[in-house]
Amino acid sequence: MILFPAIDLKNGQCVRLEQGDMARATVFNLDPAAQAQSFAAQGFQYLHVVDLDGAFAGKPMNAQAVEAMLKVVSMPVQLGGGIRDLKTIEAWLSKGIARVIIGTAAVRDPALVKEAAKAFPGRVAVGLDARDGNVAVEGWAESSQVTALDIAQRFEDAGVAAIIFTDIARDGLLKGINWDATIALAEAISIPVIASGGLASIEDVRTLLSPRAKKLEGAIAGRALYDGRLDPAEALALIGAAKAA
Repeated sequence: MILFPAIDLKNGQCVRLEQGDMARATVFNLDPAAQAQSFAAQGFQYLHVVDLDGAFAGKPMNAQAVEAMLKVVSMPVQLGGGIRDLKTIEAWLSKGIARVIIGTAAVRDPALVKEAAKAFPGRVAVGLDARDGNVAVEGWAESSQVTALDIAQRFEDAGVAAIIFTDIARDGLLKGINWDATIALAEAISIPVIASGGLASIEDVRTLLSPRAKKLEGAIAGRALYDGRLDPAEALALIGAAKAA
């Protein structure tokens, strides 16, 4: 069970959005590399990074900030945002990204995901961000007509490492993760699912460790870590105790 601290990049800075709205961004750190080092020092073992500008532009826009983070932390980093072709995937993996996250292209170009997952086993994840059940694309600016389950099922035998499922309505609002939808998705597919969007407190971590969530690979924590609602030491101690039990 992995708790992934999140670094969302906008204009080279570490921010959090509310419900994916770029106009509702709070800057939490001007130096993403320092933020990554801070998470490493707190004991986290895997970092989740999103290039928000890249998600809208359709190509990497915060490469400098990502590369600066890779220089200062040894823990694996998974990266999403603007990754829409094999060349970009290859470039990031060669630079040291452990796992790329494909979002918009997973809806628009499923063949790319299958090709990449075959070429780079265990290093390609799919990001499914849902608004009212349907998957949103282009940095959440557009909604598609397909559900997260529809898309996840397309990749059942493709070798995808994980599905990162976000409920946009809760993202950045500290309302708690949509456990019912996330667990239902995890139980309907064989690909590991990571919960994202709205993690608010230690209670969410306890739910993550409960028997009902046993099929989940982990959860992503963002705003709750930045504004102190989630104590990293307490959360990681809980997870460590659960692993040891």
